[in-house]
Amino acid sequence: MINHDDALKAVEASLDRPSAARIYDYFIGGTTHYAIDRDFAEKVRARLPLMGEYCKTSRQFLGRAVRQCVRQGIRQFVDIGSGLPTAGNVHEVADDASTQLDTRVLYIDNEPIALAHSTLLLADTADPGRHHAIAADFLQPEDLWDRVTASDVIDVREPIALVINAVMHFVKDEQRPDELLAFYRDRLPSGSLLVLSQMTNENPVNEDERQALIDLLEYYETTTNPGFLRTMAEFERFFGGWPLLEPGLVYAPAWHPDEQTVFAGSPSQSRVIGGVARKP
Repeated sequence: MINHDDALKAVEASLDRPSAARIYDYFIGGTTHYAIDRDFAEKVRARLPLMGEYCKTSRQFLGRAVRQCVRQGIRQFVDIGSGLPTAGNVHEVADDASTQLDTRVLYIDNEPIALAHSTLLLADTADPGRHHAIAADFLQPEDLWDRVTASDVIDVREPIALVINAVMHFVKDEQRPDELLAFYRDRLPSGSLLVLSQMTNENPVNEDERQALIDLLEYYETTTNPGFLRTMAEFERFFGGWPLLEPGLVYAPAWHPDEQTVFAGSPSQSRVIGGVARKP
């Protein structure tokens, strides 16, 4: 964990471009964003008016998936690409789902800005004995997993929920996502759960929405994280053939919806797909 002064310097140094993490935070109603992020977000919203609801869908799916993982007996979570601490953090949801306060969470992000904000904000809600945030890059799997193994939070011999939520749409096919996911799947012990979601370009409702999704990717080329959308068929391979928990890979609002779920009545409008698979 970087120190407080270095965290502040990292925040100040990040304001020349919109940050994907801060844009997401803005869309889901967080408070950790700046004018450059808000201006970008509103440009996106003008082209895709429901973008804020898509982001909320991703965040809500994360919460429901974490609760389901706890119900399945999982007590430790590795959240890769965790972004900024904001409403509905994994450790808060897990603690709420398990009244024994026996869950452990390791947050991992490669963006200095995300780690900086974690340093500044995570202390307000976290138990330092059970919740840590570290710097590592999803695209550097051996180094990342070495850091997981070396942490005081995660026992890599016991089942883990590996959470990669709203991340894969920032990993292009030329960045070898299949090899990366295979590496992480291989490292998980039997009984572990893999939580995946991303935005999709599956079945746009009309030509305007199809073009709007193309425009969205062009917009994100100017941010800290360019994007890449996939269909369900293109995304399902990332689970490596592991059995999916019911109801399988679906539009995220159809995955164990509750009374707060956005798009519960029309899941396909959400533009977000997700699922949870168990390692045999």
